[in-house]
Amino acid sequence: MVLLGTGWIIAIIITVVLIAIMIGLYIFGNKLQSKQMEQREQINAASQPATLFIIDKKILPMKDAKLPKMVMEQAPKRYQKAKIPVVKAKVGPQIMTFICEEAIYDDVPQHGEVKAMISGIYITSVKTLHKKTKQLHQEELENNPRKKTMREKMMKKQAAYQKQLDYEIAVKKTKQEAKQQKAEEKKKREREKKITV
Repeated sequence: MVLLGTGWIIAIIITVVLIAIMIGLYIFGNKLQSKQMEQREQINAASQPATLFIIDKKILPMKDAKLPKMVMEQAPKRYQKAKIPVVKAKVGPQIMTFICEEAIYDDVPQHGEVKAMISGIYITSVKTLHKKTKQLHQEELENNPRKKTMREKMMKKQAAYQKQLDYEIAVKKTKQEAKQQKAEEKKKREREKKITV
């Protein structure tokens, strides 16, 4: 029996540990992704259309955002200090504070009217109603050439990932609908066979 040097034994142990960690992270990531997809589906199911007039938008710590007391009580302590995109908007006669999805934060115009999908106090999508507002918003973004911060770069990446997630959810729904339709057609054919016999 050939004895391995201590360097080789240490290298093998480190390799095995690294492989185990990578497998654990892969499994954990898959669980988080499936959980996020389920939450996204629930948010989309509960969302309702509304017309909003945007008064102000900022990225603030959750504790400074003036959100309802119930929201602050339900949020974990570590998230209360985290910065979130907040939109102050007028809904009918009422002025409310909403949490905006980071992926669409740049699409929300300052001082403009938008058609939005809202789930509770969470804005999931936005469409600008007036072309003039949209043009002003585009000009504002183009005329403000500054170096993007790390947060803005990460938000852009998150927006791309969110679009990909939305696409995957839509594909999953169409596949499920196709399966249901095939099952219904099969049942219908079986019933027709029984009737003809």
